[in-house]
Amino acid sequence: MKNSVMEQIKKRIDGLPARSAFVASDFTDIADYQNAKKCLLRLEGEERIRRVLRGVYDKPYFSSILHEFSAPDLEEIARAIARNYSWQIAPTGVTSLNLLGLSTQVVGSYEYYSSGQYKNYEVGKMTIRFLHRSSKELLYLSYESALVVSAIKGLGVGIDDEAAAKIRHRLSERSRAVLLEESAHVTKWIYEVIKRICQ
Repeated sequence: MKNSVMEQIKKRIDGLPARSAFVASDFTDIADYQNAKKCLLRLEGEERIRRVLRGVYDKPYFSSILHEFSAPDLEEIARAIARNYSWQIAPTGVTSLNLLGLSTQVVGSYEYYSSGQYKNYEVGKMTIRFLHRSSKELLYLSYESALVVSAIKGLGVGIDDEAAAKIRHRLSERSRAVLLEESAHVTKWIYEVIKRICQ
């Protein structure tokens, strides 16, 4: 294995935010799959990265306040799994509300609609659950747009101005423009809410 390959992979991981999750296929522009896999195994052995599931790693964050490593980011892990299998995914209503800070409900699992198979992954005491679904309304949107559409569905027709403002605050100007364009063909009442959020 060329040393330069390891250095390039290290450099990329060093540039990622803490708690980012990744799989070997994320580095196949640097090395072939087997060499990328070997690099990740070596970095795990050096404790530079953490294995959270078979073939899925994260960049752990050490809390100086708690004096321990933080729990893995389930959304990051779900997206890494989806990339590994080339699945399109979108959070379900309850999960999307949690991810957008619109619900304080404590959940034991993160659930995603997926173009792939039904599959559950245990991460510590939490579960990531993929539910096969071929809904164009979610799976053919970008991830961020699908997140917003799913959250609006979860809140229902009577979504108030406060919730709409919270969603707007989480989106950049560019994200709002993309959302408005991508969701033009979703259910009419959802699109009306999206227009309130984006305009």
